[in-house]
Formats: sequence, structure tokens, C-alpha cells
Amino acid sequence: MADQELTLKIVLEKPPSGVDFGLQKGSGNKYKTIQIQRSSDKNVEFEFTITVKLNDGLPNFLGGFVQGPPTQRFIYIDIGTYAGQKDTTWSRRLKIPLMGISLNTIKELSTNNNKILEARVPGTGRDGGPNCATVKPFSGWHISTRAAQ
Repeated sequence: MADQELTLKIVLEKPPSGVDFGLQKGSGNKYKTIQIQRSSDKNVEFEFTITVKLNDGLPNFLGGFVQGPPTQRFIYIDIGTYAGQKDTTWSRRLKIPLMGISLNTIKELSTNNNKILEARVPGTGRDGGPNCATVKPFSGWHISTRAAQ
């Protein structure tokens, strides 16, 4: 299997209102937050692409949005001040793991351009603020149909 691009969609369900959320591109001091959205009474959604390369028969996820070592890759959602919001007390990041995406799933996506991988995660944490750290519970990534454009 050659390198392949995957379209991912992260849906933050019912995050607290008035907080900025954004997708982190890059890492360390050289990152930027894109697709910044202020939450209201709706879910917040991010859609983007990553690359997958086979590494000893296992998927290795690559690209500007991918963080972490090869066996523990994840996506960061920046929250509050990390997303550039000035008028907030929130400074958090939400870590969305990429584990559990199988070769069979990747092959299925390669045969249908109308399909994407979607993860739905709680937008609000136990403290009533934005969910942060590694998302729990995490129901994983599921194949979904791309919305009509």
C-alpha cells in the first residue's frame, strides 16, 4: 500500500459556550492554531487531512497536524488562550488519539472518496469547563460519509 491521505473529522460535542477551539498545526514553539471557532450552543467540528505510511505493516500517521511518537500519535485541539483567545481564563489542550485506526479501515477509505474518519468526543469536562488532556471516554474513529459540499 502506498502513502495515502486520510480525511479526518473531529466533532466536539456540546462544549461550553464562549470558548475558542482550534486545530493545532505543528509542534513545539513552531505551531499555529487554525480553524479557530468560538463555541455556542452547537457542536464544534474540524476537518483536515493527514498522511498514512506503512511502517513494518503498521500505519504511521504523518503531517502537520500529527503529534507524538509513531506508536502514540495524536491530534491536539487548542483551547482558550492556546487558540489565541484573549478574554478567557481557559488555557487547555485536548489530545485526540489516532490509535485504533486499522489497515482494513485505511483500505476501505482508499476505495471510496465519499468516506472520512470521524471521532466524536465530549466538549465539556467533568469540571464544567472545556474537556482537556487525553480524551476519555474515547469511542475511537469511525467511518462516516462526507457531508455534501
